[in-house]
Amino acid sequence: MNLIPVIPHIPAAVLWDMDGTLVDTEPYWMVAETELVASFGGEWTHADCMLIIGSGLWASAAILQDRGVDMDADAIVHWLTDRVQAQLTEHGVPWRPGARELLADLKDAGIPMALVTMSVERMARQVADLIDFAAFDTIIAGDMVTHGKPHPEAYLAAAAYLGVNPEHCVAVEDSIPGVTAAVAAGAVVIGVPHQIDLPESVHYTLWPSLAGRTVAGLTELFGERRRAFDRIHIPVQTGTTTNEGAATA
Repeated sequence: MNLIPVIPHIPAAVLWDMDGTLVDTEPYWMVAETELVASFGGEWTHADCMLIIGSGLWASAAILQDRGVDMDADAIVHWLTDRVQAQLTEHGVPWRPGARELLADLKDAGIPMALVTMSVERMARQVADLIDFAAFDTIIAGDMVTHGKPHPEAYLAAAAYLGVNPEHCVAVEDSIPGVTAAVAAGAVVIGVPHQIDLPESVHYTLWPSLAGRTVAGLTELFGERRRAFDRIHIPVQTGTTTNEGAATA
């Protein structure tokens, strides 16, 4: 495969998680999960909701089955997706602070973007279609991959579709499974925690919010992280020494 040439230290693409990062659909999922468990006489707690944030839907279905939902995994995924899509139709896209503005600025700057989500494709396309401009060059959804997050497959697939090296991409995530997947794919990762805190890590950068963030700021961060990575991995020449250390979040 021929990769698209990139300008040094400018991201070749930005890869966006959806639920909890770009749009605040997590409350919609919580409503759907609670209703489904209750319909089988069970109780679904806030702690249960937190347990499955960022996980693939089929992994979440297994947990719902353990809580008494007597349906096969595909049926659970279908039911939950229908219920969340109905809420999206009723209430619209609940943007996370600053997300739509940064998305639009990146589009105006001509930087390719992908939506990389563990929601199923039909829901991802509904969210994309509700945005008032054509934001994404591709969508990689949970039912389009064999392995969900925290496996890197979805991010690797998005980069491959765009024809770019994943190491030349920025990924934006809100969950531990999400940042784990993006880091494993080799991307420069920005963690924007929402429902669950993300721990400090040298492997990604934490932003408390996307509010006020700009293309220039994202590009600057990407350049800093790539330069740090390149310094660490440049072979030491004979007769020279280096004091370069690891990149910090």
